Amino acid sequence: QVQLVESGGGLVQPGGSLRLSCAASGRTFSTYAMGWFRQAPGKEREFVARISWSGANTYYADSVKGRFTISRDNAKNTVLLQMNNLKPEDTAVYYCAAGPGRPGGSQASHDYDYWGQGTQVTVSS
Repeated sequence: QVQLVESGGGLVQPGGSLRLSCAASGRTFSTYAMGWFRQAPGKEREFVARISWSGANTYYADSVKGRFTISRDNAKNTVLLQMNNLKPEDTAVYYCAAGPGRPGGSQASHDYDYWGQGTQVTVSS
């Protein structure tokens, strides 16, 4: 099992940058694939980005590709989401998630077993 805690959310102006951090506890953290999801008010939770256990494979939603970067440091038990050129439509609660690795990866929330409590990101002028 793994426990996840997100941090780094806040208020930022359009075009600004923010870095989210996911701190993980658990001796098996390095064996999990990790993902970031987000949920805006009145909308369903949507996939943002994922990274394999080794960090070699990453995948992004089209809406954030080229602006967001996911990375992980297994030695530090952390996963990061660097968000650049933020837009108002990026406003949401962002969740870190962990799940078993699988061929081809997964963008489905049901394939992730553990979730953090979320951190609020608000992009507004």
